[in-house]
Amino acid sequence: MSEVKLKEKTEVIQCSQCDKASSSNSNGEKPYQCSKCEKAFSDKTFFIRHQRSHTEKPYQCSQCDKAFSNNRNLKRHQHIKHTGEKPFQCSQCENACSDKKFLIRHQRSHTVVKPYQCSQCDKAFSNNRNLKRHQHKHTVEKSFQCSQCENAYSDKKVFYTASEITHRRETISMQPM
Repeated sequence: MSEVKLKEKTEVIQCSQCDKASSSNSNGEKPYQCSKCEKAFSDKTFFIRHQRSHTEKPYQCSQCDKAFSNNRNLKRHQHIKHTGEKPFQCSQCENACSDKKFLIRHQRSHTVVKPYQCSQCDKAFSNNRNLKRHQHKHTVEKSFQCSQCENAYSDKKVFYTASEITHRRETISMQPM
């Protein structure tokens, strides 16, 4: 098992809200932090279960090559990926999802709620996946520089598409970088 990294020195937590001592708390503190992915937990049991997800995956899907750290995640995967069933219907459009968390993520697209803020610029996103995809743009080399403005892109196809939109199909050319 990976090394356990605690924000507090003791494993028993004294709750500041209700004076009870346990392996979890009721005031939102998350003293158990994973050293592999930095995910934090308020409950020691959930933390230990999470730690296993990085190394132990004995539950193998019989329909694909995915493996899981617990049977619950395997069953969830099989239901979502292999049944085709989509019981969670969006109330605002025709979209249906196989999982409630996917529906919640989708429903944010109908609102202006964008809780995932980029730390390097002013862009915000409705889900963490889109934020991570965006943040990747800050780290990769931008080899495609527009000769008509200061825009630069890491992807040639994106360069041409964005340049055509920005410069209304004028002659598009790249400057060497």
